[in-house]
Amino acid sequence: MPSDDRRLQPRRKPRQVRAELTRERILTAAAHVFAEYGYAAGTTNRIAERARVSIGSLYQYFPNKDAVLAELLVRHIDRGAWTWADRLDLSAGSLEATVRALVRDAIDHHSDDPQLLRIMIEEASFSQALLDTIDRHGRNRVGQVRDVLARHPDVHVRDLETAAELIVFTVELNTHKVMADPRSIPAETLENELVDMVTRYLRGER
Repeated sequence: MPSDDRRLQPRRKPRQVRAELTRERILTAAAHVFAEYGYAAGTTNRIAERARVSIGSLYQYFPNKDAVLAELLVRHIDRGAWTWADRLDLSAGSLEATVRALVRDAIDHHSDDPQLLRIMIEEASFSQALLDTIDRHGRNRVGQVRDVLARHPDVHVRDLETAAELIVFTVELNTHKVMADPRSIPAETLENELVDMVTRYLRGER
């Protein structure tokens, strides 16, 4: 949901190793606190206590817990590059394996802490930094997928750019939704169904 961007801006950008380590401890503590207590009860006091810093030290880096959560989401999205895209086998007959690698990468990236993922999806306010990160990640991800499709001999679609955007949107939206509530659909079922759907589409099957 839109929010006053000033409330979501970190107050201090660490310039020294010690300051960066303190900031990392705060973010790590916040992830545990939000997952354990939920967002409403995940107060800055609890975050500071878990991080073993004073509440004043926490406020030197973040003005409130909204800013902490927004930063956690920025970091989550920034870590979402398709890291194995340049190591894929793109020979004829390997399309299903290629799609499975894409889907599995998305699932693995979102499987560490479903409760925290759900909190980030439901509660995070959208700062300009977060919106910029989402846009950058989307463009990078679509570019990676488009480049893979362009080099794969089994792909038969009318427009590679549109196909890449549709695939990224479909895989990531469904992965976010299901992994935030893994009780709804088992991860293995999600993976198999997404792989079948995307593979058939890319092969041009009607």
